[in-house]
Amino acid sequence: MSDPLPKTNRPTREEAEDAIRTMLRWAGEDPEREGLHDTPARVARAYEEFFQGYEIDPKTLLERTFSEVEGYDEIVLLRDIRFESHCEHHLAPIIGRAHVAYLPRQRVVGISKLARVVDAYARRMQIQERLTAQIANTINDVLQPHGTAVIIESSHECMTTRGVHRPGVSMVTSQMLGVFRTSSDTRRELMAMLNRPAASEY
Repeated sequence: MSDPLPKTNRPTREEAEDAIRTMLRWAGEDPEREGLHDTPARVARAYEEFFQGYEIDPKTLLERTFSEVEGYDEIVLLRDIRFESHCEHHLAPIIGRAHVAYLPRQRVVGISKLARVVDAYARRMQIQERLTAQIANTINDVLQPHGTAVIIESSHECMTTRGVHRPGVSMVTSQMLGVFRTSSDTRRELMAMLNRPAASEY
């Protein structure tokens, strides 16, 4: 995915709000009526929140690591990371959960940073396949573990609320790198960890 557009090349807030007024008129509405008068500003603010991932370099989130782990050298798994994204084809929401695992060499990273990496990429215009690969590749490149695994399951509203209208359908993608790709035993161990009861069931 290309780098985010430089701020100097982006439209102004006023231009963005004018574009939203145009879309309201195109939909058949009057953007000046009471209920819609402030909608352009609200939508612009919502887009700032939806797509704030463009303002974050995910690699910097993983720069601080810790080596005092008493020799721990097994899988680290953070599962059920809820995320919200938007399909780049229709700008419809993608709502799902990500499971992120890595097998450290000598250093580990704070677990909240893994969730932040998921958010940094999710809060961009996305397709799920690329989102999965971006998260896995970034963790693998920065931490350089023995292996990295990312599994994402989500619902795409571009499919559930338009087009074929198929609610209840979920999409699952995975990216396995290093030993998670080459070792069937390591992969089975990961799957066994994912199948254990969730924290809410303890």
